[in-house]
Amino acid sequence: MHAIPKTLLALALAALVWPCSAHAQTFDAASNQADVDLKASLDALNLVRDAIASEKIPLISEVSKLENDVRQKSDELNRLRRLRDNSDLGLNRLREQVEAIQSQNEYTGSLLDEFVRSFETRIDYSETQLYSATAEEARLALEDSDLSTSERFEKQIDVIGVALNRLEQLVGGYTFEGRALAPTGEIEAGTFAVFGPTVYFASKQSELTGVTYNKLNAAEAAIAVPGDFSIGIRQLIESGTGQIPADATLGKALKIQAGNDSIAEHLAKGGSVGGVIIALGGICLLLGILKFFEVTSFKTPQPEDVQLVLTELANGDLAKAKTAAATIPGAGGALLTVGVEYADEKRGTLEEILYEKILAVRPKLERFLPFIALTAAAAPLLGLLGTVTGMIKTFNLITIFGTGDAKSLSSGISEALVTTELGLIVAIPALILHGLLARMARQKIGDMEQTAVGFINGVVATRHNKD
Repeated sequence: MHAIPKTLLALALAALVWPCSAHAQTFDAASNQADVDLKASLDALNLVRDAIASEKIPLISEVSKLENDVRQKSDELNRLRRLRDNSDLGLNRLREQVEAIQSQNEYTGSLLDEFVRSFETRIDYSETQLYSATAEEARLALEDSDLSTSERFEKQIDVIGVALNRLEQLVGGYTFEGRALAPTGEIEAGTFAVFGPTVYFASKQSELTGVTYNKLNAAEAAIAVPGDFSIGIRQLIESGTGQIPADATLGKALKIQAGNDSIAEHLAKGGSVGGVIIALGGICLLLGILKFFEVTSFKTPQPEDVQLVLTELANGDLAKAKTAAATIPGAGGALLTVGVEYADEKRGTLEEILYEKILAVRPKLERFLPFIALTAAAAPLLGLLGTVTGMIKTFNLITIFGTGDAKSLSSGISEALVTTELGLIVAIPALILHGLLARMARQKIGDMEQTAVGFINGVVATRHNKD
């Protein structure tokens, strides 16, 4: 290894030392600069602190003021919320009260509606001419949807006012002018006197006086004449005192008496279908009576008559046999007469001849019986037809007048029931009559057949004896 020259070594050491000295100078400069910067920063910090110190008190005051505003706003908000909750609670209570009042109005309205609808049925029929206008106006208000509840109530309260006034007048009785239906069917004007539950009437056109009652399908109150009280009723109406009749049944006796229809009135309720049933029943009855006399007058030979004819034939006296047969009345004599004429024929031929005579008699005995049977079958069907037409009429009346007045529906219901009644009244006797007459006719035919068989057997026996 070669030795390193000293010059090179010196240069190397110089190269190493020079960077170190340069670095030392740079560090000192940086430290000085840092001190300067730190001092500048501290000065700036002091300035900022001074500025903060000078601005802190106003800011704290402002924050305190804002916090106070926030608390006030929160208190106001809570107060408004409480008011809102109280308002909602009050509104709900008001709604509940409104609903309760509406329910009360509906209940009151239903009571008023029922009272208005039944008012005219609770008073005497003669008084309707006084109160019908008010009641009709209230009824129309029930069906008028344009009227308010208060307006409808006013119309109904008018009826209540009329009813209260009537009750006040009833305490001592009162009179009014009007019209009534006389027993003769004429409408007469006169004076009514309402005394308790009874209404009395005295005509101004005649001497008619009596007690009022409601007659079916009559436009005015009808008058029932109560015997010897005419003078007392007229004195009561004219002077306020008089001897009058008292009805302990409160008019029910008059209604029962008025409801007792005559036979003609009862049959008239059946309408046109009832008339057809009655006509059919009448024809059936006439034919039945005719048929009864026809069957009972039909004579059949007695066994001794047949035996007399057979005796003459056995004796060979054909003329006397014919005479004996001819003296027997009715179809039986004709049967034996034919039998005597063909007595010499064979048994089979004789049987056919006599059977032909029996067949000729059968239509006469059985005529009119099919019509009677047809009547027994058709009468209930006609009654059912009347029931259907009566119910159709009833539903039509319900469509027009509603279901509030049962009297207006009575005509259709009466027709429905009366036609059914008439159908059964005609059908049951017709069925019994047909069975009785048919049995009697079969009995007569059986007697004829028995006569024919007895005659044939006698003729055959006579032939055997001769042989």
